[in-house]
Amino acid sequence: MNTLQVDVVSAEESLFSGKARFVALPGESGELGIYPRHTPLITRIKAGSVRIQDEAGQETFIFVAGGIIEVQPNAVTVLSDTAVRGEDMDEEKALEAKKLAEEALDQAKNEIDMAKAQAELSVMIAELAAVRRFRNKK
Repeated sequence: MNTLQVDVVSAEESLFSGKARFVALPGESGELGIYPRHTPLITRIKAGSVRIQDEAGQETFIFVAGGIIEVQPNAVTVLSDTAVRGEDMDEEKALEAKKLAEEALDQAKNEIDMAKAQAELSVMIAELAAVRRFRNKK
């Protein structure tokens, strides 16, 4: 069976390191699906779920708030400033953060504040979607 080495790393820790059959994640231009022997690639990724199917067929979910992916024929490396394992995600915290981002957007006084609030709201919406997707897979 063909596998590839997958590493998902945040600024704080390594969240996943192991062999996988398949990886799916939100690329900047759309969903990326990566199998062994994939063409080399470096691109940005959007906030959303990284799904990793391990050698046994089990899926691991990791939320990333954007980042960079490097793909080699036998290895995938995901680098993200912020990443959270599916089982560690907290829907209540994500809802509260989304609410705060919405308030910041309402109170934005200039274009820079508005852009920051919109970016934060986008990440929080993606995190909530990831939490719900993870919960439904269980």
